Amino acid sequence: MKKIITYINCENETIENCVNSCREYENNGADELYIYSAAESEEEHENLFALVKEVVRRVDIPVMIGTRVKRFEDIKKAFYTGAKSVVLRYSDIQGNDLIKQGCERFGKDSIVIEINMDPETATDVFTDKETFDSDYYGALLFKHVVISEKLKNTIKDMKVPVIIRDSLIRNDILSLISIENVSGIATNFYASKSLPSDVPFIDGPSTQAGSGIMQVKRSLKEDGVDVNTFDSKLKYSDLKKNSDGMVPVIVQDYRNNEVLMLAYMNEEAFNKTVETGIMTYFSRSRQELWIKGLTSGHYQYVKELIADCDNDTLLAKVEQIGAACHTGNRSCFFNEMLKHEYEEKNAYAVLKNLYDVIVDRKLHPKEGSYTNYLFDKGIDKILKKCGEEATEIVIAAKNPNAEELKYEIADFLYHVSVLMVECKVDWEDIVEELSKR
Repeated sequence: MKKIITYINCENETIENCVNSCREYENNGADELYIYSAAESEEEHENLFALVKEVVRRVDIPVMIGTRVKRFEDIKKAFYTGAKSVVLRYSDIQGNDLIKQGCERFGKDSIVIEINMDPETATDVFTDKETFDSDYYGALLFKHVVISEKLKNTIKDMKVPVIIRDSLIRNDILSLISIENVSGIATNFYASKSLPSDVPFIDGPSTQAGSGIMQVKRSLKEDGVDVNTFDSKLKYSDLKKNSDGMVPVIVQDYRNNEVLMLAYMNEEAFNKTVETGIMTYFSRSRQELWIKGLTSGHYQYVKELIADCDNDTLLAKVEQIGAACHTGNRSCFFNEMLKHEYEEKNAYAVLKNLYDVIVDRKLHPKEGSYTNYLFDKGIDKILKKCGEEATEIVIAAKNPNAEELKYEIADFLYHVSVLMVECKVDWEDIVEELSKR
């Protein structure tokens, strides 16, 4: 399947601006992100790594990082951001062992070589048989291309997949992505609402970064290109409708499963949702199509659409921007009617609640609090306690009593939670990291 990749030159970009753009690209249909900087100073390198770490933490699609490298340490730091692959400039690695070292440490599929194909400045790098006949990289990235038969033949001759990175118009994208050896196109063609006239906007968040991606993908699919679009396994006609001829939709946060709202879809709303990846409903009160967030900016981006056993109700798992409810509440379900007290047993919820209590203790110290005692003593005391509790786990595990082991693990997790608060790491960071293992 061919990939549509967005690229961002993050020089002089703030982390928050870059993260917001990346999330918008993801929500609007990008398959992958390519974040790069040509900066060479140590400080600018560290800024790039910090930025990519935050992007990886807050988006779900894969990230490639492009950075200048002088030593293997630069490659290691690039991978430690969590990026799935590192893009190395051919001019940086020519004649040294950096590709080989990177491949041996991180695997060849995670190494991409970037080549400047601008005929005004590029040399015939493919005469470098030692590099290009080697087994030490997984893909090539061609930038500044000039579309010609020579370029297309060069791409076809490559032994590995090729990614094209350039400011391309729609017809150029189709011309290049149709070549069998091209695995993806990285372009800023859809970076803003200034799209060419042959790619009309969807009736959605067209002012956002990447708002044209889904149109491009739909257009490519019509031309026979295998790209990832939202294609439902069920048609609207397969669903059972209520007396109004509509299907109810329960909407849920895809990360924490919080129920956000209930709405209804007619056939047009269903098809628009599948086409755009943005939740669209039919407003029964206004008797019109309703793109959630069109006026408020609180869009819902589809992550998953599921039909129940009778095909008469849909469950939509979404990324909710802002509040789902018109009252400003995150969820429409906040009017508690009755409650039977119960203990929370969801593991993630328990750990998050514990973490939140510890954060509150740090912000609002309480006399006699053991947690505040640890914070007052500082990081060395907290680390000492974590070490002691880890040892207690080892001792308990050597004994046949499971109850003792459960107690010691719980004690350890409490102290680790204190350490996490002290070091500004939360459980979402940990879960994100574990999900990549």
